[in-house]
Amino acid sequence: MPRLFLAALLAWVCCAGAQIQAADNLHPVTVGYYEFPPYSWTGEDGQPRGSVLALTERLLRHAGYRGIYRSFPGARLYAGLQDGSVQLWPGAGGKTELRGHTLEARNHFGEINLALYYRKDTPKPKIPEDLAGRGIILISGYSYWKAVNDMLNDPSLGLITHRTSTHQAALEMLQRHRGDFLVDYQQPVEQVIKSLGAEPLPFTVLHSLQLRFVASRHVEGSAILLEALDRAYDELQAAGADLNVR
Repeated sequence: MPRLFLAALLAWVCCAGAQIQAADNLHPVTVGYYEFPPYSWTGEDGQPRGSVLALTERLLRHAGYRGIYRSFPGARLYAGLQDGSVQLWPGAGGKTELRGHTLEARNHFGEINLALYYRKDTPKPKIPEDLAGRGIILISGYSYWKAVNDMLNDPSLGLITHRTSTHQAALEMLQRHRGDFLVDYQQPVEQVIKSLGAEPLPFTVLHSLQLRFVASRHVEGSAILLEALDRAYDELQAAGADLNVR
């Protein structure tokens, strides 16, 4: 028995050592993300979590890379892509702040919606006229899309904005009448509603966008990295893998 145990222990040590060495041989990539459950967030143990980050690591490993994951507020993430301190972001293309600083992958792996939520006692609003003079709840650190930002900043509408740091706090503000509408991404809001056991809220989709890899132009090899990720996506999809995140 001791000999069998020793043999098994040695086999495990050799296997673990081989896995560590294999991981060390993969090219590291700095991957930036922000707290956006269920797609990306930081667990209580400090480790990255979420379906988008799991898919990112799967594709990176298939392509011969490994991710080094760092959580940022939105503005700092964009700054990292602009100066090259962040090489890859599994997010959405077309951000005006990143124009000229980034490259985008060919494939997309999901879709997210930016929505306007309101209480059940509020009639469905006509946008933008029914928002005039009303209170709009926003999430601090999030940037939205140009058409939405233009609407939020339109002086003729006279919107009153209220900001908070979490999706749950934003929903509580809306339910407590501390704002008339909430502008937020659908997936995180739906997850909070589900976790609280609350009833769904009515909403109107303001903007839909595709999730794809965005890489900094200021890091050598970013174009090659995106080509490798697109190739990995194609190969795994051809093998029957489900690569869409939900």
